[in-house]
Amino acid sequence: MRKLIFSMHTSLDGFVAGLNGEMDWIFIDDAIFDFVGTMTDKADTALYGRVTYEMMQSYWPTAGEKSNASKHDKEHAAWYNTVSKVVLSKTISEEGLDNTKVIGDQLADNINKIKKQDGKNILIFGSPSACHSLLSQGLIDEFCLFVNPVLLGHGIPLFKGVTDTTKLKLIETKTFSCGVIALHYETKRN
Repeated sequence: MRKLIFSMHTSLDGFVAGLNGEMDWIFIDDAIFDFVGTMTDKADTALYGRVTYEMMQSYWPTAGEKSNASKHDKEHAAWYNTVSKVVLSKTISEEGLDNTKVIGDQLADNINKIKKQDGKNILIFGSPSACHSLLSQGLIDEFCLFVNPVLLGHGIPLFKGVTDTTKLKLIETKTFSCGVIALHYETKRN
């Protein structure tokens, strides 16, 4: 069965963005881009909440075509343009969306159907609200958190409103020269 993997940058004090969605504090370098590339190589589906999907759609479809596009921009744009996309939203429609499925209800049933299909992993980049919904229903199989060497003090929390205990097993760590540490956990199932 395919795995649903949540990937997110976080501050050391557990915030994924500033109060107004600021992410200018995130450390990114070529080594992190290459590491993420190993994750996308093993995935053929991207899952997003509506807000993150709209942000991704405004950038990635043409990012690789720009004259100043980096190696990473070209590679990730190519991946983004070919993978199936799943959007968790009650406000947008699939109509006019290319290679995109919108899930507005019956989250567990719909996600489990996708997980049972043949294919590679399903990656959730960002989308903390979507993560909360998926986590509350026990649908996330792995977490890959990029802990940045910064304390924000306030902002959008990584795991806001999580009320149930979820046990995790550390399966990999990687320290990057920019100070970011990747923590890769799998969810322990009873």
